[in-house]
Amino acid sequence: MNAESVVPKIAAGAALLGATGGVVGAFAVLRRRSLLGDTLAHAALPGICIAHLLLATRDLWALSVGALLAGLLGVVCVTAIPKWTRTREDAALGLVLSTFFGVGVVLLSIAQQRPTGAQAGLDSFLFGEVAALRGRDVRVLAVVAAVSLAATAVFFKELKLLCFDEGFAAAQGWPTYTLDLAVMSGVALVTIVCLPVCGVVLMAAVLIFPCVTARYWSNRLGVVLLLSAVLGAAAAALGVLSDQIEAALFTASPGGLPPGPMIVLVSGLFFAASLLAAPERGLIARGVQTLRTRVEVVTDHVLREMYEFGEETGGQANIPGRQLAARVSSDPLTLRLVLALMRWRGWLEADAGGTLRLTPSGGTEAAGVTRTHRLWEIFLVSRADIAADHAHRPADELEHFLPRTLVAELEAELARTGRLPQPAAATAAGHVPPSLHAPATTEDRA
Repeated sequence: MNAESVVPKIAAGAALLGATGGVVGAFAVLRRRSLLGDTLAHAALPGICIAHLLLATRDLWALSVGALLAGLLGVVCVTAIPKWTRTREDAALGLVLSTFFGVGVVLLSIAQQRPTGAQAGLDSFLFGEVAALRGRDVRVLAVVAAVSLAATAVFFKELKLLCFDEGFAAAQGWPTYTLDLAVMSGVALVTIVCLPVCGVVLMAAVLIFPCVTARYWSNRLGVVLLLSAVLGAAAAALGVLSDQIEAALFTASPGGLPPGPMIVLVSGLFFAASLLAAPERGLIARGVQTLRTRVEVVTDHVLREMYEFGEETGGQANIPGRQLAARVSSDPLTLRLVLALMRWRGWLEADAGGTLRLTPSGGTEAAGVTRTHRLWEIFLVSRADIAADHAHRPADELEHFLPRTLVAELEAELARTGRLPQPAAATAAGHVPPSLHAPATTEDRA
């Protein structure tokens, strides 16, 4: 069987393993044990070397047993050190990880000095070597993936409760310790089996990247697990096939791209794309939402300031642009954007001298904004015992960040309890109650 026919099978096995790593790693991340897989991977290296030195074989099963035993010993050390000493858990992770990895590197050097050590290929466990996998190894990966995913599906409800409310689960009588041990065992199993693909150094990325990436797209555990599985499988498959993809695109000969690091790089690309383009949590979406909110707030401020300026002057709100800028707390760029949008909406007009005036539709909008602001001021003065000359700023915060559907209920409540300064019949739509205080100063507006 030639290499080209083997690669798709290896890619399929790696995809299954990537999906499993994404799902199991999601529970580790949600349990705030993201580095557990990394510690297991580094702690497994001495076990791999000892198994090879004792048995003189590179059989995946034999090396995996040695890796598993060493990894479990590392987990016991991580658990025991904080319990029996004054060392914190994060420091214990660092101590165990570095110590076991150092011992593993020393043992690896000893193994390489043996007559058969040069052909053992143990150094491939550092960064992974998919080409060294055999058909039986791929079948082992498939079995581990199937068992892990099936166990997750069967115990999904219990694992969900463990991750988000362990105290409630314990109070209800659930075996939280057993469930936690099952999660750690799953992480250990996937970590050990995945070592030949990604290696000791890069294993943590297989467990952490998919869940962290999926969290940008959803807050529901079921969706996060599904996305983690898809992202992990896609990253693993693309990492294994990266050599063939490069050869097809650039007519180069395969053999130049290591699959383990490529899996991590593809996972990193998925994360970077989600970080930027996720619909709610992505940087672009958050930036757009922040800008939209800022524009809406400044627009309300401009409308209210122009309405109150008209009240102060006793006529049409014809205000010079510089004077308006001094009254509105905003950076010049946002203010120019707001004024341009108001002119585009037909709310604002400007003459050649820079004097701004509201159009009839703009006046209606300004009256509505001012009316809402003053209703909240009345509410705060009458129900929250805030002084009239201190109600401006909290009212401003309320009117922007509470649903505007509350305004009708607020007005009805104030009218019913007689807290409006005029009869209820005078509070028709569009009526603006008088201000409870003197015009706000520049410091108040800020």
